[in-house]
Amino acid sequence: MYRRLILPVMFFTLAYGFWVSPTFKDIAAGVAIFLFGMLCMEEGFRAFSGGTLESLLRASTDKTWKSLTFGILTTTVMQSSSLVSVITISFLSAGLIGLAEGIGIIFGANLGTTTGAWIVAGFGLKVNLSAYALPMLVFGVLLIFQKHRGLKGAGWILAGLGFLFLGIHYMKEGFAGFADHLDLTRYALGGVAGLLLYSLFGALATVIMQSSHATLVLIITALGAGQITYENALALAIGANVGTTVTAVLGALNATVDGKRLAGAHLIFNVGTGLVALVLIDPFMRAVDTVSHAVGIPADDYTLKLAVFHTLFNGIGIIIFTPLIGRLVALLTRMLKGERQTHDMPRYLNDASLEFPEVALTALRRETQHLFNNAYSIIAHGVNLKRSDINSDKDLSEFLEPRGEVIEVDIDQQYELMIKDLYSANMLFYTRSAAKMPEDKAQKMQGLWQASVDIVAAIKSTKHLRKNLVRYTRSPNVAIRREYNRFRVRIGELLRDLAALRAEDQDTFSLLSLDAIRVEMADSYRISHKVVDSLIRDGAISAQMATSLMNDSRYVNEIMVRLLSMAEGLLAASGKADADMPELSLTPEEVEQVVDHLRDKAQTMVKGEGSQ
Repeated sequence: MYRRLILPVMFFTLAYGFWVSPTFKDIAAGVAIFLFGMLCMEEGFRAFSGGTLESLLRASTDKTWKSLTFGILTTTVMQSSSLVSVITISFLSAGLIGLAEGIGIIFGANLGTTTGAWIVAGFGLKVNLSAYALPMLVFGVLLIFQKHRGLKGAGWILAGLGFLFLGIHYMKEGFAGFADHLDLTRYALGGVAGLLLYSLFGALATVIMQSSHATLVLIITALGAGQITYENALALAIGANVGTTVTAVLGALNATVDGKRLAGAHLIFNVGTGLVALVLIDPFMRAVDTVSHAVGIPADDYTLKLAVFHTLFNGIGIIIFTPLIGRLVALLTRMLKGERQTHDMPRYLNDASLEFPEVALTALRRETQHLFNNAYSIIAHGVNLKRSDINSDKDLSEFLEPRGEVIEVDIDQQYELMIKDLYSANMLFYTRSAAKMPEDKAQKMQGLWQASVDIVAAIKSTKHLRKNLVRYTRSPNVAIRREYNRFRVRIGELLRDLAALRAEDQDTFSLLSLDAIRVEMADSYRISHKVVDSLIRDGAISAQMATSLMNDSRYVNEIMVRLLSMAEGLLAASGKADADMPELSLTPEEVEQVVDHLRDKAQTMVKGEGSQ
C-alpha cells in the first residue's frame, strides 16, 4: 500500500515545487536529463557487450588486484557503477567468476565512481557545457538511427554524454538562480547533528534517484553555487555512498544466492566506509587540506576538495576491506545459504545474463551441462548401471553374461525432481534471449535448446526400454539375457565416452571423435539385427522375445542418437567446433559408407586368412 502512494506523492511534490519556484524546475529538469543521459550511456555500452567486454572480464579477475582494477577502469569509462554491478552479477550467476572476484570488482567500482566528481568539479562547473551538449545530441541521434550495432552503440553513448552535460548545465543554472530568491545555507547545521542529518539526506536522495552519481553531481553543483556549506556537502557525499547500497540490495532480492551475497558485501563495504568517514571526519578534512595543497588546489575551491574527500574515503575503504575479502566471503556464505530444494533448480541462469550475449550463451551451456549431469544418473540407473562402474576403467563387457543387478529407480519421479524444472528454465531462457542474440550466437543458442530436447528424449526412451530390460536381464534364457545386457553395455560405453561433457571439459572432445563414436554405433546397430535374425533361425529365442528385442533396439538407438546430438550442441556452443572445422564432420550417408567399407575390409581379411 505504501509503495502505491510513493509515486503520487512524488508527482504532487514536484508539481508544487514547479509552481512555487521556476529555479526548482530547472534543477529537477537537470536531474531528470542527467539520469536519462546515464540510461543512454548504459544502453550504448550494452551494444559493445557481444564478447569483448566479457572476454576482458574473464582475463582480468583471476587476482584480487586485477578485480579491483577492472572495477575502477570500467566504472571510470562507463560512469555507471550500476551497469558494472549488473555485469558482475551476470558473470557470478553464470559461474564465470567467483564471489571473491565479484566483491573485488564492486570495491573497485566504488572508487571508479569518484572520477565523476573530479570531472564535474574540475570541468563541469567552469565551462558552459551546453555548448558541447547540443552538438553531441545531434550527432548522437544521427548515429542511433544507423543499423550497424557499433554505430548505434556509439550514438547512444554520445547522446548520453550530451544529456549528462545538459543536465549538469541545468542544475548549475538552477542553483545559481536560487541564490537570488533563497539562501539554503541558512539551513546549514554543524557538529555531529549536521553530519548525521545531512548523511541521511544524501542517502535518501540516492534512494529516490537510484544513482549516487546523480546525487554527487547535485551536491557539487549546489556547493559550487554556494547553496550548501562544505561540511554539509561532505556529509551528503557520505550519505550518497551509503544510499547506493539500497539500490543494490533491492536489485538482489530476485537474484541468485550469490547475487544476494554480492549485495551483502556491497552493503558492508559502503556502510563500513561511511561509518569510518563519519567517525574520523576531522582527520579526513585535515588530510583533504594536505592533499589539496600538495596538488595545487586552492584552499577555497571546495568543489575540488569534495572530489578529493570522496576519493580519499573510498580509497581508505578499499585499503581496510580488501585484505578481509576472504573472511567476507566465508561470512556471507555462512549467513546467506541457498534454500533447500526438493527439486533441483537452475544454477547459472539469471535475468542479468540476458543483457550480455556471451554471458547468456555461457550460462545456458553450463545449465545444459547441469541438465546432462542429472540425466546421466537417470539413464545409467535406468539401464541398471552404477555411475561408479561407468566412470571406472572396468571392462563393461563383463556385464554381458551374468544376470543383471536391478537398481531401483523411479524414472518418472527422478524426472520431476531432477529434470523438469531445469528443462523448463532452459526453454524459457532460450526463448527470452534468442531475439537479442547476434546471428552466430543465436545458432549456438538454438543448438543448446536442441541439446536440452535431446536429453529429455533420451530419458523418455530409457523409460520405455527399462521395462523389458529389467525382465530379460534376469531371464534364465542366456541368449536374450546377453542381448539385453549388450544394450546396457553399449549405452554405458557411450556415457563413458561423453563423461568429459559431464565434467564440463570439452578439451578432449572434437567433432571427429563424435564421428568415430557414430560410426561404431552404426556398426553395432547393424550387427545386432543380424544377431537377432540368427537367434530366431536357431530357435534360441521365442517370437515374443524377438519382437521385444527389435522394438527395444530402436529405443537404444534413439538414446544413443539423442546423446550424440546433445554432445554436438554442447560442443558447438563451447566454440571448439569452429576450431575443428565443421566441414570435416561426417554426414549420415558418409557414416554408412564408412561402416560398409569397414565391413568389406573385415570380410576380405577373413577370406584371406581362410585361403592360407
